[in-house]
Amino acid sequence: MNKYIVLPIIFVCSIFINAGKDKATVLYVIDGDTLKISYQGRKESVRLIGIDAPEISRNRKAYRDSRMNGKDIRSITTQGRQAKNYVKSLVNKGSVVAIQFDVEKRDKYRRLLGYVYLPDGRMLNDVIIRNGYAGPLTIPPNIKYRNKFLQSYRYARKHCRGLWKC
Repeated sequence: MNKYIVLPIIFVCSIFINAGKDKATVLYVIDGDTLKISYQGRKESVRLIGIDAPEISRNRKAYRDSRMNGKDIRSITTQGRQAKNYVKSLVNKGSVVAIQFDVEKRDKYRRLLGYVYLPDGRMLNDVIIRNGYAGPLTIPPNIKYRNKFLQSYRYARKHCRGLWKC
């Protein structure tokens, strides 16, 4: 009798967890806050909303970050590669994820802007911050989870997680 009850509950939970989300397949990890995915039959870059991971290459943003936080470029790009490798430990080629959008669907570079959910239901954006491989980055109007991300960032710093090792 229980097996007839369990299946509908799992199905209903799956529908509830994925409500308002579209499926996508990960092609590869670009860096600590950007993925290349297959979405609706097209290859797309998706920038994870609300997070900012260190850069993996010497570019304008890496130099700007260096001036702002006093770290040298080599340290920034090393941390960027660590963040990328961490994300690769969570998703890889063929991983099926769910993507949820906020107010704006694309940024000025035409990348999708999304909250990405792992197959187990956890939000990738938050997992990366909570484990110390990115900081929060709030760019209105996409602010749905800004408080959650700030709490996760504080947790990571307090507990010396990832790049915030004490």
